[in-house]
Amino acid sequence: MPIIHAIVLGLVQGLSEFLPISSSGHLLLVPWLFGWNDFSDVSVQKAFDVALHLGTLIAVIAYFRKDLVVYVRDGLRMVVQKKKPHTTEGRLAWLLVVASIPAALVGAFVGDWIDEHLGKPVIIAASLIFFGLLLAWADRRRGERKFEVMSARDATLIGLAQVMALNPGTSRSGVSISAARILGFDRDTAVRFSFLLSVPVTAGAVAVKLIELFKDGIPEGLLMPMIVGIITAGISGWLAVAGLLKLIRSKSFDGFVIYRVAFGIAILAIAASSWR
Repeated sequence: MPIIHAIVLGLVQGLSEFLPISSSGHLLLVPWLFGWNDFSDVSVQKAFDVALHLGTLIAVIAYFRKDLVVYVRDGLRMVVQKKKPHTTEGRLAWLLVVASIPAALVGAFVGDWIDEHLGKPVIIAASLIFFGLLLAWADRRRGERKFEVMSARDATLIGLAQVMALNPGTSRSGVSISAARILGFDRDTAVRFSFLLSVPVTAGAVAVKLIELFKDGIPEGLLMPMIVGIITAGISGWLAVAGLLKLIRSKSFDGFVIYRVAFGIAILAIAASSWR
């Protein structure tokens, strides 16, 4: 894999993992659009995918490191010191676990089927458009709920919505933000919960894939592109988290919706032509 390809895909992963535009969809569409054949070998694709997700995992942990320490500490205290008053942070820690379970279970059982049958350009394009419009509708719903009132039911529903993000083009952050907004949470709470939710979800996926990578070994010549991908995805991911948190305090998601719809239409037009 050329280093420039690793840089481009690292940037795509870092930005699209946290922005509501679908990282999995973009990581499939970019090579398709440019005619890259870096992933003709499945082992190369799996190994590089581990690197990219490891980069964005490092980014979100680095950004929320202080919050995560409190969540883990208070979450463990709820188990060890059951008679103590429960804090919002402790409850949130376990709600994040609850919200992570549906996608983890579905991914474990039908992940291979999804890889084989979904991820086609036309399906990705349709998903970009549909779930982009869903985000626009959900964000216009009035919502003032905060973390303090989030329940296990809310976390479960957001987790169930996140299952749809196993389909490339949906966007994990986009669909979880949409679900939170539909449930009446304000924009800041919806975005922060989505970002925090990426930690257990991505950590679990990376752990499973790392085990497979250790068994199979790193494909020859891929070590340097993987390192570049980790660094690029980590830096761009950190910037995406920081930028979106600032943006949503004064702006809507309309810019992302317009991009999704326009890009989706463009992909449908390209797929219908003889260009690709």
